[in-house]
Amino acid sequence: MNKKTLVIAPHLDDEVLGVGGTIARFATEGAEVYVVTVTQASAECEQHLIEQEKQEALAAHQLLGVKETIFLSFPAAELDIIPHRDLNNKLIEVYKHVQPETIFIPFNGDIHIDHQRVFLSALVAARPINTFAPKAIYAYETLSETNWNAPYLTPNFVPNVFVDISAFVETKIQAMRMYDSQLKPFPHERSEESLRALATLRGSTVGCFAAEAFVLLRNIL
Repeated sequence: MNKKTLVIAPHLDDEVLGVGGTIARFATEGAEVYVVTVTQASAECEQHLIEQEKQEALAAHQLLGVKETIFLSFPAAELDIIPHRDLNNKLIEVYKHVQPETIFIPFNGDIHIDHQRVFLSALVAARPINTFAPKAIYAYETLSETNWNAPYLTPNFVPNVFVDISAFVETKIQAMRMYDSQLKPFPHERSEESLRALATLRGSTVGCFAAEAFVLLRNIL
């Protein structure tokens, strides 16, 4: 069911925060897992810092078992001024290249507008009119983005699919450590303690040690 999986991350590290354990599990079970990161630091950021983030991503992905990392390099926090068709077309190119059976995309209720725009473009590119359209689409949660929007006024993240990552939660934590520029000290949500706490909470919901939670958007059997 998950022989080719594509994870779409609006920003570097979103893929580890939301899908890191699942990536590691799928890769271990023989799936080909691809990650596409949509944005990078803005042009005002020094070039060596942009390159540092990319190297951190590649190190994290190697640890998780990612087959290929694709950098689209749109400017971060500027997707609201990028023509919608440009992002659509880039993601369509990625889908054609990967031919994924399963995709993981950010949740449309996330507070960051980059996440919202990536959600919309990911679905546009995944329209079932195309031969390369994925069969299964899941939305993932991102700590400090999914839970910071306005409750009841925006979509709430109510998961209906859980992936047991009990054997891979520490691998996920190690991958996040590779993002030295992004990892924060507790009680910040982008901390090791918060990642482990969320995995424990999601796991206890379904009776396992640790899990990642998703919202199923489409599943063609």
